Amino acid sequence: MTVTTPLVNGTSYCTVTAYSADSYKQAIDFYSKFLSLEDLTSNAQEQSTTISNGSISIKIQLKENPQQQSQVANQLEQLKAMEKTQDWRSHVQESLVFSTANILINKETLTALQYPTQSYPSELFPMELYTLDPLGNVIGVTSTKNAISTKPTEPPAQKKAKFASGLPSKVHSFTDLSYRMKTTDNYPSLPKTTNEKNKKAIAVMTSGGDAQGMNSNVRAIVRSAIFKGCRAFVVMEGYEGLVRGGPEYIKECSWEDVRGWSAEGGTNIGTARCLEFRERAGRLLGAQHLIEAGVDALIVCGGDGSLTGADLFRSEWPSLIEELLANKRISQDQFDKYKHLNICGTVGSIDNDMSTTDATIGAYSALDRICTAIDYVEATANSHSRAFVVEVMGRNCGWLALLAGIATSADYIFIPEKPATSSEWQDQMCDIVSKHRARGKRTTIVIVAEGAISVDLTPISPADVHKVLVDRLGLDTRITTLGHVQRGGTAVAYDRMLATLQGVEAVNAVLESTPETPSPLIAINENKIVRKPLVESVRLTKEVAAAIQAKDFKKAMSLRDTEFIEHLKNFMAINSADHNEPKLAADKRLKIAIVNVGAPAGGINSAVYSMATYCMSQGHKPYAIYNGWSGLARHESVRSLDWKSMIGWQSRGGSELGTNRNTPEEADIGMIAYYFQKYQFDGLVIVGGFEAFESLNQLEKARESYPAFRIPMVLIPATLSNNVPGTEYSLGSDTALNALMEYCDVVKQSAASTRGRTFVVDVQGGNSGYLATCAALAVGAQASYVPEEGIPLPQLQQDIETLAESFESAKGRGRNGKLILKSTNASKALGATDLANVITAEANGRFDAKPAFPGHVQQGGLPSPIDRTRATRFAIKAVDFIEEQQQTMASVRAADDEFNADDKDVSATATVLGVKRSHIVFSSIRQLYDYETEISLRMPKVIHWQGTRAIADHLVGRKRVD
Repeated sequence: MTVTTPLVNGTSYCTVTAYSADSYKQAIDFYSKFLSLEDLTSNAQEQSTTISNGSISIKIQLKENPQQQSQVANQLEQLKAMEKTQDWRSHVQESLVFSTANILINKETLTALQYPTQSYPSELFPMELYTLDPLGNVIGVTSTKNAISTKPTEPPAQKKAKFASGLPSKVHSFTDLSYRMKTTDNYPSLPKTTNEKNKKAIAVMTSGGDAQGMNSNVRAIVRSAIFKGCRAFVVMEGYEGLVRGGPEYIKECSWEDVRGWSAEGGTNIGTARCLEFRERAGRLLGAQHLIEAGVDALIVCGGDGSLTGADLFRSEWPSLIEELLANKRISQDQFDKYKHLNICGTVGSIDNDMSTTDATIGAYSALDRICTAIDYVEATANSHSRAFVVEVMGRNCGWLALLAGIATSADYIFIPEKPATSSEWQDQMCDIVSKHRARGKRTTIVIVAEGAISVDLTPISPADVHKVLVDRLGLDTRITTLGHVQRGGTAVAYDRMLATLQGVEAVNAVLESTPETPSPLIAINENKIVRKPLVESVRLTKEVAAAIQAKDFKKAMSLRDTEFIEHLKNFMAINSADHNEPKLAADKRLKIAIVNVGAPAGGINSAVYSMATYCMSQGHKPYAIYNGWSGLARHESVRSLDWKSMIGWQSRGGSELGTNRNTPEEADIGMIAYYFQKYQFDGLVIVGGFEAFESLNQLEKARESYPAFRIPMVLIPATLSNNVPGTEYSLGSDTALNALMEYCDVVKQSAASTRGRTFVVDVQGGNSGYLATCAALAVGAQASYVPEEGIPLPQLQQDIETLAESFESAKGRGRNGKLILKSTNASKALGATDLANVITAEANGRFDAKPAFPGHVQQGGLPSPIDRTRATRFAIKAVDFIEEQQQTMASVRAADDEFNADDKDVSATATVLGVKRSHIVFSSIRQLYDYETEISLRMPKVIHWQGTRAIADHLVGRKRVD
């Protein structure tokens, strides 16, 4: 890449080189669209093209060279792979940067072109935007006056026309759905449509067993359909509603009809089994009733049986309407208009038994009910030293039993995917329970999935387990069958968000479907909302049940996702602790320490418990550093962990080890090194937030001076703020989100009881708006203010007007309490009380606002099942990492005089364990700290949850002021 003028203040002319004809054409297309340049001259003889907009010019030249092209392709692949993890600028010698009048338009263009991007200082408010051109170059635009300024340049009026919006994006991900919705000045912010007759009509129905989150799904579908300029319908009572038909069962919905549904359990539009729909005559009636109602597309939220029926309905549709026309039950005009039916599925199932998706709507809510019940049961079991056999749902899937077993430290579980002979399971269960009891445990919890079987397919009932515990071990045993309690209550935050995002994408799917498009299923994979073939997903799901019936349990297990298998291995490992012979030979056993740093967060104790019990099963010796770095430096607070002292920690809130915010340098890093050397630690696990991140960085930098730190070190992020670089998920954020959501539900109920009342809820999270953003989506808050955006006065004024219009539109109807969520650091000038007073004053009597402070409720309480099970997974991954890196660090310690802190293999042993797109990854602390962190803000540079804000705003009709 040849540049003829300095880059910082913008480049007037430059030349880039393509090494193949294809990349040459792609480069011309890229620069023309990204920078809105025009093809001025093409020189066939020189094989070059110059494009310009008057102020900048780019010459693209072709020099065909297959070897160079191969190198460019390899570089592109490497840079693309580190899009979310590393700063491209640190891996190239130079980058080309232009000034832009409107950086957001450039970003929209890149999204439309599906090019990778990196934004700084954040994705919400980018001042610098970088991408990769087809020639392997890092290309950027900036809205600042120069590359190091922090003051945005005002867009000149004459240049606004230079940039035009790009094509609609085809990317479907967890956070990029917002671009599909455009707003106007009115509440709710809906696109204006002119032709009412040609509006597409989309109906939604819930079918099969109910699941928490179905109402959130219906709400999102109805409002998204209205946003897209469509008519929205609901089908009451599932397929029975289709068969019965008429306005009583197929109802058109308005914006206000689904207000407040996210906070309600079950399904408000009903569900029912329908034998008639299984027959062709019933499906014929269903087709007639949909046509009479004017419905073009149908979205079904249900399990595999419901979705199978939906796809059969679509496949028969042409023959059904031909028969209706032949029998004169519909007119020729109706036949022509409704010749095709588009169908889409979202999965509502508490069993989490659908293949091709990581989670189904309602599964984590049911798991929450199970864990809460077992926590209650264990308290009474401890009082009487009893055993409890708990039956949970799961006919062909043991997911609920398995995850509940991990989250509650159950003694034994029965799942259909891994059966044993009658004598084997009895011996195994009695052996484990006896060992637990012999070591001082007063309670015994055995979890039985309703589909539990032995290898000969004989059902294993709670009564069978009860008999064995009584007859062979003499335990006072009780049976608890949770039944439909597991389906009850409102959805947890995860299910509300999942159902909402899937509902938005379901509407997009049916609008984009063609007669040839296979019926899509909306799934979540790799932290993205994606579309999968509905028929294939159902087929794979049914294969599991068929494999179990055929006694092919190995195949049944293989059809489960890898995380299911990993969870099963983890349960067996931590359940054995020190009760069996260690797996590793004596010379492979290590001394591994664990410390908590920063504020308490849900799941910290679960991580400590899982790390220690897994260490014991492997043969390692686990040590706890109590009260953080200051406890170690001042009091030598190191204790080895034993199994009995940790009983109950898996489900306990707070931090049993104690924690504070001091870093090693603040506590006395020399004394810390002394104690590390004294105890001869072979590895370290740090659990905490940004202070823990700082701590790991300090320890890694001190390796040159203190050989005691030349050991593998892993940080498990744990903070409600979810602001640790290198991960999209931190332990404690789900627990905090649920606590905040429950608080907001109660406050919103209070607001609804007083006409014209809004509550401004003060939300924790430091400089991160993650908690406020996700809670806003989960509870349907009218607005959320976060530190990344601040509180712009024009936006505040618009929000007040939107609130007034919303109250006026509701006309006193119920469920109309309003919430505004404000991150504490969103504004230094306006606290929650001040903001409430401003809103009340500016509302001029149309409504009023009150402040609400959940405070440290957001940090307390029992950890959620998600935080418990992920803490176990993270802790075991951390120990495995320490085991794997021993050889690297052993050679480093052996060559003490030749220690090289800059060696990549060495620096990679001080790492942050993170979740990125649902994959667990290990990222070097040096890379993260130096290139991917805004140190002063205690934030990562790239904000992964950006798109969630726009969706939350659109679904409540909020008007955005640019």
